[in-house]
Amino acid sequence: MTRIATFITLLALSAPASAQVVASVETAKPILKREASIIGDVVRIGDLIENAGIVADVAIFRAPDLGDTGVVPVARVIDAVREHAIVGLNTNGLSEVTVTRISRVIPNKEIEARIAKALTAQYALGPVKDLAINFDRQLRTVHVEPSAQSDLRVSSLNYGTRNGRFDISFDVPGGSRALRYTGTAVATVETVTIVNPLNRGDLIKSADIVVERRPKAELANDNIPAADAAVGLAARRSLSAGQPLRTSDLMKPELVTRDSSVTLLYEVPGITLTVRGKAIEGGIEGDVINVLNIQSKRTVQGTVTGSGRVTVASRMPRIAANLEPSEPVPSNAQSERAE
Repeated sequence: MTRIATFITLLALSAPASAQVVASVETAKPILKREASIIGDVVRIGDLIENAGIVADVAIFRAPDLGDTGVVPVARVIDAVREHAIVGLNTNGLSEVTVTRISRVIPNKEIEARIAKALTAQYALGPVKDLAINFDRQLRTVHVEPSAQSDLRVSSLNYGTRNGRFDISFDVPGGSRALRYTGTAVATVETVTIVNPLNRGDLIKSADIVVERRPKAELANDNIPAADAAVGLAARRSLSAGQPLRTSDLMKPELVTRDSSVTLLYEVPGITLTVRGKAIEGGIEGDVINVLNIQSKRTVQGTVTGSGRVTVASRMPRIAANLEPSEPVPSNAQSERAE
């Protein structure tokens, strides 16, 4: 009687464990995934099916290209795994499975920078930041295996110093393929460029100019690289929109403009006379220009000394020397008095 009771007790205790094993078996049934992210060039059963067991590493499909995403119909998955003892596959009502191949992206900017670095190192084209790269074809995103940590390595490089054309090839890290790029590369510099047409004498304002990069070979040696070196000065000649600005194109602002009314100052030691005048020509500070004296109707020359002001410096008058009364007056003194 005691033995029977003990057996019943053991059976009762073992019942929950048996239920757990059954439940575990039920939860371990193969289940189809909605989407899968893979590494490598093949798709394995375990990539698409959870709880695939010992056949999880069996390859069944070719993987998409690096960085690409594709779809596989569920019917094809079922056909592919049928011979590998996948029993009771739960498809979750799916009609297709999305498969993405993981990759590491090499940005276009990195490729451009790598080309510039190679060109400047081999052909002494100046700082990398000053090199303008233009490709013959639009760049496409480059994908490599996520495990590939090395950089692009230049396998060949040709450059024409006269036409600026380059032809460069890279070995792709972690792969056997090569990348080839062609285009032009030219050294550039920053220069101030006219935005709005200007006439002679017009003041340069911030809205009239822009700083942009231009090929160094197209610019003169006296090009102006910064806007603050031009703003506030005046155009020495007519300037067209799009024209790079040179030092020789600028001058100090005209303080006197042609045909404008000016103040004429006649200066002699101790005396300053002021009359109205009309500028026959324009000038900046320090220029000697012709001015019409409105009062005398005579044209005189004077120096521009301020805004609308021209100074005429008269010669110092000659004065006869003081002579003693007892001494005769020299003939030259008489002539000086006559003057």
